[in-house]
Amino acid sequence: MSKVAVVYWSGTGNTEAMANQVAAGAKQAGAEVSMFTAAEFGPDQMDDFDAVAFGCPSMGAEQLEENEFEPMFLSCEPKLNGKKIALFGSYGWGDGEWMRTWEETCRSDGAQLACDCVICNEAPDEEAEASCSALGKALA
Repeated sequence: MSKVAVVYWSGTGNTEAMANQVAAGAKQAGAEVSMFTAAEFGPDQMDDFDAVAFGCPSMGAEQLEENEFEPMFLSCEPKLNGKKIALFGSYGWGDGEWMRTWEETCRSDGAQLACDCVICNEAPDEEAEASCSALGKALA
């Protein structure tokens, strides 16, 4: 059984709803799933999991949330080489540039992206929920 961490930051609840769907998908695929907010997770936990899903909404000028999520993610970056990960998040404006930049960062760090990222505008609809569940299954 694979061990999957779902790590997220959510300001309005949209990314948290996505995280719950990711976790549900991974559990359906047989994984042991642990959920963490960005404040609860750090690099010392990366080796405890076979795969990690990171979720963060777009903030400001299409960037990661900079007070909790980004510092946590930056501290985990050295552990991404060879790690199976997936990315998800919501946005309210823009075109997803923050996610494309984030994916490129992860690829440059040597991470193995398990599937395409999942983004949704505002609250996840049925299609986004299904995509988040599939993301979780891909990690498992």
